[in-house]
Amino acid sequence: MATFNRDSSDEVSRGARAVVVRAETQGAERRDSDARLEEAKGLALAIGIDVCAAQAFRVRDRKPATLFGSGQVESIAALVEAEEAELVIVDNGLSPVQQSNLEKATSAKVIDRTGLILEIFGERAATNEGRLQVELAHLDYQAGRLVRSWTHLERQRGGFGFLGGPGETQIEADRRMIRDRMAKIRRELDQVTRTRGLHRARRQRAPWPVIALVGYTNAGKSTLFNRLTGADVMAQDLLFATLDPTMRQIALPGLDKAILSDTVGFVSDLPTQLIAAFRATLEEVLSADMIVHVRDIAHPDTEAQRDDVIDVLRELGVAGDGGEADSASPAIIEAWNKLDLLDPEAAALTHEVAARRDDVVILSALTGEGIDALQRTIGARLTAGAIVHALHVSLADGAAVAWLHEHGEVLSSRSEAGEMIVEVRLSDSAMARFLKRRAD
Repeated sequence: MATFNRDSSDEVSRGARAVVVRAETQGAERRDSDARLEEAKGLALAIGIDVCAAQAFRVRDRKPATLFGSGQVESIAALVEAEEAELVIVDNGLSPVQQSNLEKATSAKVIDRTGLILEIFGERAATNEGRLQVELAHLDYQAGRLVRSWTHLERQRGGFGFLGGPGETQIEADRRMIRDRMAKIRRELDQVTRTRGLHRARRQRAPWPVIALVGYTNAGKSTLFNRLTGADVMAQDLLFATLDPTMRQIALPGLDKAILSDTVGFVSDLPTQLIAAFRATLEEVLSADMIVHVRDIAHPDTEAQRDDVIDVLRELGVAGDGGEADSASPAIIEAWNKLDLLDPEAAALTHEVAARRDDVVILSALTGEGIDALQRTIGARLTAGAIVHALHVSLADGAAVAWLHEHGEVLSSRSEAGEMIVEVRLSDSAMARFLKRRAD
């Protein structure tokens, strides 16, 4: 059961009828209105809500009390009544006051975009880490939405005896309980972060490069992950089908072994609470050797979706101002997915645009077209800049020679004065890992 309430007195369950509304400010929108409404409907569908109507409203100024104008609020109330809806989903952020006023005006439960996304994450989180992250984000969101709904529970007396002043109100008690619970979760997540850091350090001591898949939700990341690894990660035409990161070993041209990581999908206006809560997970992106940005090239808002992903990457400190990786960040290439959904004319134009860039691969993760090109591109990027080194290795250190064969291109080897001299082509990162391995 999905619940959307500040208290448990009126729950809205799966299958509930809902209307989706959105306030749009003239000149402030960078994406198509219909596509944005369809995405909001998809978010509702992701937790089993039956969307019976969707409508966008142009607002000149966002009203502090209700977000929408008074006439628009009346139209929303009439729509709710006509559709016999139990729930109003506002595809914008709402303040607690706006949410409360809209509930009074429509006589229906109201949730905003942030609340809806948090509900999806709460339902999908499968691991203990994921559940902790979602709970932390949800508590952070709810902390600012405690209203004076429990005044009848206020403690009239505090202190000792009969003369104590006003005690702790219910809202203050709730806030204190939320703060205490958030502090406990943060401590648990700190432990998770330390554990993840140890795992990451262990991977970095190993020589294998890490490739992270990122992208807008439903861009096909998990389908591509399954195609590249032969795994069976959940891949559905559903927003946020994957939450918890998954890693698998793959082979690439020039690299016998690499680690591929599938991460949570991004979305426009991703709640800041979620970015903060999922930072430990998203830090896998920061430590990657390469980022593959998977894009749904057949989507009408593909450029706006790209900008949304870059915004999140920038907030994580990955992408520079131009959306490209800086010198301290992983290299970024784009995988333009869902080629199979383009008509021949659109496909030809897409190929023409991609041909002018060296950081783009066109493919269909569903059919497998373009997968070989993606693998070659990733392999070439990861081994780019490789130079030939003449390394002196002990004849007894067969593991080091095997390591060089596995992670570089061995050009020659010969024995001399009780040691082996290996000429091998290695990338800078592989050479650094070899030197660290030798030091360890």
